[in-house]
Amino acid sequence: MVEAARKLADATDVTLFAHVNPDADALGSALALGRALRRRGCTARVSFGTPDQPPASLRDLDGDGLVVPVDEVPAAPPTLVVCDTGSLQRLGRLADRVAGTIEAGGDVIVIDHHVSNTRYGTLHVVDEHAEATVMIVLQLLDELGAELDLPTARCLYAGLVTDTRSFRHASARTHQVAARLLEAGVDPEATTRPLLDTHPFGWMGMLAGVLGAAELEPSAARGLGFVHATVRLADSDGLRSEELDSVIDVLRTTSEAEVTAVLKEMAPQNWSVSLRADSRLDVGHAAAVCGGGGHRLASGFTAQGEPEDIIDSIRKALDEAPLLD
Repeated sequence: MVEAARKLADATDVTLFAHVNPDADALGSALALGRALRRRGCTARVSFGTPDQPPASLRDLDGDGLVVPVDEVPAAPPTLVVCDTGSLQRLGRLADRVAGTIEAGGDVIVIDHHVSNTRYGTLHVVDEHAEATVMIVLQLLDELGAELDLPTARCLYAGLVTDTRSFRHASARTHQVAARLLEAGVDPEATTRPLLDTHPFGWMGMLAGVLGAAELEPSAARGLGFVHATVRLADSDGLRSEELDSVIDVLRTTSEAEVTAVLKEMAPQNWSVSLRADSRLDVGHAAAVCGGGGHRLASGFTAQGEPEDIIDSIRKALDEAPLLD
């Protein structure tokens, strides 16, 4: 932490990355730190591999216009900060900038809370016990002596409320941080509603169709129960990526299933797979077996092929996944 703060305090040009299809934790982390660096007089920019713009629900967080498209990112940034990204693959089209920076003698600072982080940078600030990457970023901002003003606090709160499932998975320390962000002026209702509680009417029809075709396998996942659903391209027509991401939050309420999986078709036969566990099975291990990674209770991977084959691979990985204490 101290070394990262020292390098960033001395930097004059910093590029910050979030992972592809950024969520509030990834983008909020990058924007909060980028904003603090710009206020110090540093040139700062934020980007991510896909899509071309931030999700609509997150655009208001970028009040300083920090986000730039991929083609405006230098081939070898002098200082690169990667937020909430466990592996190079999660950077998509921007993954080559990591090698470019390292080969040019620059710094690649990785800030993350995923236990599966592959340590692909030159300096790693990774705390797998942090509930969100924004928790680590706030510590870094404090180390830099940066002001915790309202726009910065909103970015951090957005990441915190989403990655803790509205503080369902939050320690006493995390609640203390949330209180600090509220004291900085964050309006929790105004910040949370567009992130978690607002959907277009078309989402209702998609949700009805997808959930209607969901399947429950009570004997799978080591006998703890497995429920899964598939969102095909035809189901998602006209909907934003964040609408699709919310499907798993509804499906995971199935009381008979410890593990939930949602397959989202991003392109023909190309799938983004999200896994969630209630409390008893390590889905991070299962995701790693399938080529991805993440946390013990929340993880994912990408895959190609028929959804039936992907579900079969998940089923087998879950039967080998460790039980949690």
